Amino acid sequence: MDFALSEEQQAIFDMARDFGAAEIAPHARAWEAEGTIPKTLWPKVAALGLGGIYVSETYGGSGLSRLDATLVFEALAMACPAVSAFLSIHNMCGSMIESFGSEALKARFLPGLCTMDQVFSYCLTEPGSGSDAAALRTKAERSNDGYVLTGTKAFISGGGYSDVYIVMARSGAEGPKGISALVLEDGTPGLSFGGLEQKMGWRAQPTRAVQMDGCALPAANLLGEEGRGFAYAMAGLDGGRLNIAASALGGAQAAFDATLAYMAERKAFGKTLDQFQALQFRLAELEVRLQSARTFLRQAAWKLDAKASDATKFCAMAKLMVTDAAFEVTNACLQLHGGYGYLADYGIEKIVRDLRVHQILEGTNEIMRLIISRSLIEGRA
Repeated sequence: MDFALSEEQQAIFDMARDFGAAEIAPHARAWEAEGTIPKTLWPKVAALGLGGIYVSETYGGSGLSRLDATLVFEALAMACPAVSAFLSIHNMCGSMIESFGSEALKARFLPGLCTMDQVFSYCLTEPGSGSDAAALRTKAERSNDGYVLTGTKAFISGGGYSDVYIVMARSGAEGPKGISALVLEDGTPGLSFGGLEQKMGWRAQPTRAVQMDGCALPAANLLGEEGRGFAYAMAGLDGGRLNIAASALGGAQAAFDATLAYMAERKAFGKTLDQFQALQFRLAELEVRLQSARTFLRQAAWKLDAKASDATKFCAMAKLMVTDAAFEVTNACLQLHGGYGYLADYGIEKIVRDLRVHQILEGTNEIMRLIISRSLIEGRA
């Protein structure tokens, strides 16, 4: 059993970290204030091969593994978790098209996804169905030419910003087997967006409701098979949960690194803060949380790459463990900064705000506990 990264994996991490430090971190606070990420960033991201992380080279992708992807998103999140997480959603859409789309659909959408000439968003959550995602009400009614979409999606990262939306909609009976996935392009008649949501964190990501009022789509825009959309959405979330966890871990690591530097400089009672044994013990506890979270995250990613039978359970466990640990570490870092941690200039309060949502989205951490416990009970039966 080898826990070390390969030379190639270390190079991937270093590349993403250095890019984030140069191209994202200096602008993170400004982008948060503006409430958007400049689209000029994405061609630079795509030039590194990060626009289609899971997509095969046939369509211009990098064909990386799930473990490789966690390295990318952890490293980018050290610059800004909101940007890293937004890119992870785009790549989750790419993975769904690569895994389940027809050859025609792949050829039509994946090249633009990989170059990031087209930015993709994922539309599952609705105003009345969050954790109970299978209760969604958006309809995909059959027409002579394909489907007509009607309904509203809520809390959509990239709503009104992205170029393409993967929409889960009800094409059949109640329950998960009546849901299909369709590809909806910006500019389609009947597509509109709600107002910009004012959020606690992830403020650089434009988040709006996506509203569909009779959006006509050709049959060719069906992703995979009719009635399989919910299964595709859940498969996408296994990897999405790893990436959200990785982004939380990167943010927490950045907060911890900043705290170590601050405590080496800040003096109280005649010595620097890092010379007080009580605070040294606290630092040790935080380091253990970070390292144990990182090890478990990478094990879960390895299981997903290996298509292990318990991969879904491990992805849920990793999402639960890592996002909780990351938020607690970052909140502790704010406390170790004292009053300065509460000031925007020091960057810690932004990370605290950004990471709080990681415990909610891609399935709340309460739903992660449900997935884990059901897996245990079913396995025993």
